[in-house]
Amino acid sequence: MKISALGVEEQRVWVVIAIDDPREAWKALGDGFRVEARVVTWEQPDVVKVPTSSLFRHGEQWAVFVAEGGVARLREVSIGHRNGVSAEVLGGLRGGEHVVAHPSDQVTDGVRVAERGR
Repeated sequence: MKISALGVEEQRVWVVIAIDDPREAWKALGDGFRVEARVVTWEQPDVVKVPTSSLFRHGEQWAVFVAEGGVARLREVSIGHRNGVSAEVLGGLRGGEHVVAHPSDQVTDGVRVAERGR
């Protein structure tokens, strides 16, 4: 784990990529060729996950606001693996529950919320 220049906690993973094809197959690539890759560092089917934008600190715990019947409810959650987009929820939330993404300081426990289109 590292703290970026912007103060964001990041997990960095060293990746070494080697071309397996014979040199004759890739020697003509030349300067400026580009490789687009997706590196998967962890994968698990059937997990509950939330957007990282819905997470915030509540004391020493992570928390989200869950929309229950048009009302925001504060819920502490346990977080497992995460990246810049989503986080695995280990406890405190069930699959299918709706969370408030990007909660502002005006969202508090008990305030009315409206669901937007997905």
